[in-house]
Amino acid sequence: MAAGIRFVCLNCNHTIEAWDEGNPYYLDKSGRKRYAYHPSPERELCTGNDSPHLCLRCGERFVVDSADPTTQCPVCDAADIAETYCLDGQACPACKSGVFSRDPEFLLIS
Repeated sequence: MAAGIRFVCLNCNHTIEAWDEGNPYYLDKSGRKRYAYHPSPERELCTGNDSPHLCLRCGERFVVDSADPTTQCPVCDAADIAETYCLDGQACPACKSGVFSRDPEFLLIS
């Protein structure tokens, strides 16, 4: 099962939704990524994960591949990045003055 949550900026109400398991993948016979989510039987083939991230400086959303991790934003090269599922207490890139807090009334289950 996967859980979806939402973070809300306490200053500007900017929201980010995130899922706890990212985007698990396996490589097919031609070497291309194939995503497999719960409850797909292909899930057992997964060897990597594309994890959604947010640049806390410019607001760019991008994925970090577990097989080739990066520590910088691909747009502005900032090292101030965070996994979207771990935004609680992080600075909001939209208003630059608020912080994210988990919305306790929002929960999705897949």
